[in-house]
Amino acid sequence: MFGLIGKLKTHPGQRDVLVGHLLNAANILQELDGCYLYVISAATDDPDIVWVTEAWRSQADHQASLMHDAVKALIASAHPLLAETPDGFEVIPLGGKGLPGIM
Repeated sequence: MFGLIGKLKTHPGQRDVLVGHLLNAANILQELDGCYLYVISAATDDPDIVWVTEAWRSQADHQASLMHDAVKALIASAHPLLAETPDGFEVIPLGGKGLPGIM
């Protein structure tokens, strides 16, 4: 299991536009094998920050998703909305509601 928790800071007032792009990504990921969780959240302390939480069957599945033409196009269209380089970290999901048992 492979997970990511990412922090995306947009230019002022662009958060909702970015959220729209990310929700489109969530729809695309419905078609791809290996994605268990893809959740977009708004920060409570900054109106221009979006958090993305992902859980994948493997790091290879995540990397393969980045090669999908629709995902590449979405990343390219969302990139100009970002005020900073995305930040975040990798995690190892251990289970929970919505995830297959892996312990």
